[in-house]
Amino acid sequence: MSKPTMTVRGRAALALGSTARWASRVTGRGAGAMIGGLVAMTLDRSILEQLGTGRRSVVVTGTNGKSTTTRMVAAALSTMGAVATNSEGANMDAGLVAALAADRDATLAALEVDEMHVPHVSDAVSPAVVVLLNLSRDQLDRVGEINHIERTLRTGLSRHRDTVVVANCDDVLMTSAAYDCPNVVWVAAGGGWAGDSVSCPRSGEVIVREGTHWHSSGTEFKRPTPQWWYDTEKLYGPNGLALPMRLALPGAVNRGNAAQAVAAAVTMGADPTAAVAAVSGVDEVAGRYRTVQIGNHTARMLLAKNPAGWQEALSMVDKTASGVVISVNGQVPDGEDLSWLWDVRFEHFAPAKVVASGERGTDLAVRLGYAGVDHTLVHDTVEAIASCPPGHVEVVANYTAFLQLQRAVERFG
Repeated sequence: MSKPTMTVRGRAALALGSTARWASRVTGRGAGAMIGGLVAMTLDRSILEQLGTGRRSVVVTGTNGKSTTTRMVAAALSTMGAVATNSEGANMDAGLVAALAADRDATLAALEVDEMHVPHVSDAVSPAVVVLLNLSRDQLDRVGEINHIERTLRTGLSRHRDTVVVANCDDVLMTSAAYDCPNVVWVAAGGGWAGDSVSCPRSGEVIVREGTHWHSSGTEFKRPTPQWWYDTEKLYGPNGLALPMRLALPGAVNRGNAAQAVAAAVTMGADPTAAVAAVSGVDEVAGRYRTVQIGNHTARMLLAKNPAGWQEALSMVDKTASGVVISVNGQVPDGEDLSWLWDVRFEHFAPAKVVASGERGTDLAVRLGYAGVDHTLVHDTVEAIASCPPGHVEVVANYTAFLQLQRAVERFG
């Protein structure tokens, strides 16, 4: 494919956006990607469409796993050529503009996109593939009701009949969003959280579950037969494909993310063996999963943002660690209403030492108390880590608490 063609106005918008990005960096206000994208979009409303023209793009969306799966898709696509991607997770229009502008020569793109932005982003960049991961309740005061999100995705996808949809058939809501599309690759990517899909999004009937299979009672809507699936050792695909898959990232959920990433890359033309090798090498995603030294402790940093994400993160925690620090804030990006804490199954979560932390550590401590989890309360996350016995500490934090910890780690060097 040829390099994206820009109008004179578009080139001027990108130049001024680049200047804004530079100014943000040199003045210490931030990395500048968002302000650069915002300036470019303000000056030329068609800039996203111009930057998307001439590329083959994969759009990745869902409540949980977007950043990880996008990182894996980018790694797999890189076996075919240069890839533009929003690797830091800025998944709305300004972040997408910044990512595409940063690599104008790349003819491939892996784009993490917020669920509610997928329809108009797809209209702009005409993706070759859309990856649908999962839908579950996020912070209701910030995101909204998930059946509305499913209908929005379904409507948006209906406008792109040539796009291949790689959908998680274990997730009822994402299956519904993709069900009417003519080109669907079904992946059994797992669905450990079923609390938000007890009824059919199409008919309102009860969803009946029998092992991994599910169906809507009284209707024909049911779990499709997957073309890709995985177990603890291998990834399986069409035509008898079976490849060993040993990931650097922990947890069954990341095996599901990898399965969808490989399926998307293969749909784009990647060699399956090379794609699996590429996703297996991903060991960090914007600071998530990495282990750092903080004082007398090593700390592995895990991010969780909603009940489904917290459940997966807690399942990854090494309970033999010297301590587990759980850090919770309640700022706007986290959702100021923390009632969702009561949906996380902390019961029977009993590592050696648990420390409740964060700006809303007291709320968390109350929840842990009701769950019967023995714990202490230290609001500052770094101090909470320091309060644990020397050795390795597992840290699970929500969004802004995670960012605060990252900044603290940078200060430690």
